[in-house]
Amino acid sequence: MGEDQDARMGLASQVLVATAATEGSFDSFSQHLDSEWIEEALASTGCATLRRRRLPVEQVVWLVIGMGLLRNRPIAEVVRHLDLALPARDTRSVASSAVAQARQRVGSSPLEWLFVRTGSEWGHASADRHRWRGLAIYGVDGTTLRLPDSDENRDHFGGQRGIRGESGYPQLRLVVLMALRSHVLAAASFGPYAGEHHYAADLWPSVPNDSLTIVDRGFFAATVLMPLESAGTNRHWLTRARTKRKWRVVKQFSDGDALVEIDVTDHSRKQNHDLPKTWLARAITYQRKGHAEQVLLTSLTDAERYPAEELIELYHERWEIELGYDEIKTELLEREETIRSKSPDGVAQEMCGILIAYNLVRLEMEAIADDLKVTPSRISFVAALRFIRDEWHWSWITRSPGAIPRHIADMREKIRRFLLPPRRPDRSYPRAVKIKMSNYNRKRRAK
Repeated sequence: MGEDQDARMGLASQVLVATAATEGSFDSFSQHLDSEWIEEALASTGCATLRRRRLPVEQVVWLVIGMGLLRNRPIAEVVRHLDLALPARDTRSVASSAVAQARQRVGSSPLEWLFVRTGSEWGHASADRHRWRGLAIYGVDGTTLRLPDSDENRDHFGGQRGIRGESGYPQLRLVVLMALRSHVLAAASFGPYAGEHHYAADLWPSVPNDSLTIVDRGFFAATVLMPLESAGTNRHWLTRARTKRKWRVVKQFSDGDALVEIDVTDHSRKQNHDLPKTWLARAITYQRKGHAEQVLLTSLTDAERYPAEELIELYHERWEIELGYDEIKTELLEREETIRSKSPDGVAQEMCGILIAYNLVRLEMEAIADDLKVTPSRISFVAALRFIRDEWHWSWITRSPGAIPRHIADMREKIRRFLLPPRRPDRSYPRAVKIKMSNYNRKRRAK
C-alpha cells in the first residue's frame, strides 16, 4: 500500500474515476486499479483460461464488488452502472440470465483470493499506522447473516436451533479480524452456522507479530487464546473475564492489578493435548460509574510498559468491531441481512464482494481523515457511503467529459463536510435485551 500514491488513494474514488471515463470502457475502468491482483486471482484459481464472452471474467469480479457497494440496485442494473459489458456491434444489454451464468462460471475462488490479498495488504498497513505502544491493535468477533431459504443453503449452512425449533432462515457465521482504529478488515472467516471459536482459529495465522488482539469474554478459552499467543512473536490478547472464572494471584503489581495463574480445564486439554496444565495472565480489576465491577485478563504482563489505566481504556475500543458490523448490516446492506445468493458458492462469492466493498469505503474514509488530520472514527460512514453511491450514479448518467473531472475532484472536499464531532467518553448505553414474541405459528418447510 505505502509504495505508491495510487495505491494509497481509496479504491472507492478510483472506481468512481474509472466509471466516469468518457466512454466507460473496461480499459479506462481497470487502468486506475492494480489489475495484477485481479489477474493473479483469476490465474491462481483457474478462471483466467475461460474464453472471453459478452461478460468476461475480469468484469464479473467487479460486478460482484459492485453488488456489495450498490446494494439498492438490481444486479442487472449494477452491470449497467459499471459498464462491465464489452463494446459490441449491437446495443443489446446483457440479459439477467447471462449475468447469473457468468457469476456461476467464475465462482467464489477468485473473490476469496482477492479479499485475502487486499485485506492483508490494506488491513495490516492501516493497523500499522495506528499503533499503541508499538503494538498494532486488532479486534476479533463474530456475527450472523441471513441467507435465502433454498434447499442448498439450508443443507450447507444450517441455522440456529432453540426452544422454538429451527431458525426461519439459513444463517451464515462470519468472524473478522479488524484493524480497530480504522475499521479496515484484514481477514475474515465464514461458513456454516457454528461456534465462533472455530472461525477465529482460522484467523490467527493472519495476525502479525507485535500486535494486540482484543476479543470479548466469549473467546476466553485456552484452546483459543494460547495458540494466538504462542504461534508468533510478541502477539498478545486482551479480554474481559467471565464472572465465575477463578485463578491464583502470583504477584501483586498494584491495587487491582496482579499476575495470576489460571488452570487449563480438562475439556480444553482433551481438545488440545499440547496445552499445559496452567497459564499465566494479568488480571486488572476496575469499575465504571453505573456499572458492576469488571476484570480484564491479558497476556501483557509487563505492568510498567503497559499501564493498567491505558489497557482499561483500550479494551473499550473492542466496540469498534460492533460498529463495523452495524455499518455493514445497517448501511451497506441497508438492513437487508438476507444476502442474495441461493447457493453456497454464490453466497461465498457475494460475501467476499461485500467485504471488499466495505473496505473500499473505509479506505477512502481513512484517506480523508489523514487529510483532515483526525482519526478515521471522526468521518461519517453513512455520509461517505451515500456520497460515493450518489457520485457513481451521477457519473453513469451524465458522461460529460468536461464536467466529470471537476465533479470527481470535488468529491473528497464535499465529504469533508461530514466530519463528526469527537466522541463523548462519558456516554453510557448499558445493554438491554428485548424479546419479540408472536402469536403466529412459525412457517416451516414442507417435509
